[in-house]
Amino acid sequence: MKISSGSRFRLRIGATAAALAMLVTGCGASTGSGGDKEVTLRFAWWGNEYLNAQTQKVIDAFEAEHPNIKIKAAPGEWSGYWDKLATTTAANDAPDVIQMDQKYIAEYGGRGALLDLAKQDGIDLSKMDKEQLASGQYDNAQYGLSTGKNAYVVMANTKVFEAANVPLPDDATWTWDDFNEIATKLTKAGGGTNFGAAYGSNEADLIIWLRQHGENLYSPDGKLAFNAGTAASFWERLKKQRDSQASPPATVATEDAGAGLEESLFGTNRIGMAWWWTNQLGSLETTTGSSIKMLRAPSTDGKAADNGMYYKPSMFWSASSRSKNPEAAATFINYLANSPEAGSILMTDRGVPANSEVLAAITPKLKTADSTVVGFLQDIKPEMAEAPPVPPVGSGSVQNVIKRYTDEVLYDRKSPSAAAEEFKKEVEGMLASARK
Repeated sequence: MKISSGSRFRLRIGATAAALAMLVTGCGASTGSGGDKEVTLRFAWWGNEYLNAQTQKVIDAFEAEHPNIKIKAAPGEWSGYWDKLATTTAANDAPDVIQMDQKYIAEYGGRGALLDLAKQDGIDLSKMDKEQLASGQYDNAQYGLSTGKNAYVVMANTKVFEAANVPLPDDATWTWDDFNEIATKLTKAGGGTNFGAAYGSNEADLIIWLRQHGENLYSPDGKLAFNAGTAASFWERLKKQRDSQASPPATVATEDAGAGLEESLFGTNRIGMAWWWTNQLGSLETTTGSSIKMLRAPSTDGKAADNGMYYKPSMFWSASSRSKNPEAAATFINYLANSPEAGSILMTDRGVPANSEVLAAITPKLKTADSTVVGFLQDIKPEMAEAPPVPPVGSGSVQNVIKRYTDEVLYDRKSPSAAAEEFKKEVEGMLASARK
């Protein structure tokens, strides 16, 4: 799903951190719900109407196969999901099964709020992709099972390119200069209403940029792993996009950031290129009514192997450490992750399945867009480097901080170098506070 920001998150996770710290003692799995005793699990996830309906089908199929386990659905939207999860976790009333994002794996798992799934007898990890398993691990514990992998890419709206009479780039060789030049041409052909490219100011954008320069956002030991000068060059590039009119004015970009997909510039065919995750291809094509071409990230040297891209789990299945029915929770998570029946319902909307047998089972049933995603992820595999480290405790709101400093630069309130220095200092403080 499209990543949304939350201005209150920093305060929220700070308050929750204290509450979670209190859960560390005595947070092991409770005696479980084996046998034929009927139990009820609460299952929380975020999604849109389509994903909610799809998830309910999986719940129905699971309950038919496991009549003694009832699932109480708790769907939500990204914007309010983490507020609610933080509140319920602090109140020792978290859902039994939780759809989790990677940037919160350490935040919740590292504070004792999640079960170590590797220690649950009802979960089979043998068919799971090893890299995908590692992406849900923190401090030698398996706090989440990947729902499927994806990659962060440039989505090109072919309808906008065709209207502007601009050819699609060769994404195996294009550079950032090429990206900017193409986007500028699209804007000039747009008559003041269409634009070339979105800015790209998510955490993944910064990670890809840093990796292209031999650095990373975090180190394996949970510290920052980049130079302020490299971060400054990231914001310099975004400012160049604005100044060359490759991207919309700051005011337009701000308004667009608050719009839903259906009302957004990309969703209404008013922007040629934007950054999305590969599992979103089908939704983008449905919304725009256009053919969308997935493109590799541009690089500094025109070599795809140096573009900094990586495989990332779309999201995770996790379980609360305070669940009164950990065995049943493990059974449900095992079904979601390893059952071909569940895979046939979920398909690739939460990423390409990490279980090789599930992927093989659903491949003949995939829609065209899903098949395209599977093929694309396979095609770029030789170029993909090792995934970045799992974000450490205290990093949950870093994405919001990146967005805030991007606004500061685009509105000329700070220079790229000042933004980079202040960003690094602020995040270092966030991580240090979390370690206390």
